[in-house]
Amino acid sequence: MSQSRNVLGEDLTPCSLDPLTGFYRDGCCETGPTDRGRHLVCAVMTAEFLAFSKKIGNDLSTPRPEYRFAGLKPGDRWCLCLERWKEAHKAGHAPKVVLAATHIMALERVPLEVLKTFEA
Repeated sequence: MSQSRNVLGEDLTPCSLDPLTGFYRDGCCETGPTDRGRHLVCAVMTAEFLAFSKKIGNDLSTPRPEYRFAGLKPGDRWCLCLERWKEAHKAGHAPKVVLAATHIMALERVPLEVLKTFEA
């Protein structure tokens, strides 16, 4: 279990084990020095967000068997890069956020009040 904290100041809970998410593929939105994308936000996928992400060059819905990635579908939870979530928010396509599974470091760039308006 993670020793990290979530945006509520509590223990970080897993985002998803199926599909298995997280930069370290441990189910949690953990981060570390090798996570240049800062996969901090536990987001609930929507068709709208997946289409937006694909349109701007990050196709999360197409299966990639060579990476053991089945592709995401609406309803799946996934650890998103913080900047991708912010980009989607600015464009009006931000997915819902699971606060208990979103890493506290997300608060460095997005206020808790904003994240709470997208609470899943």
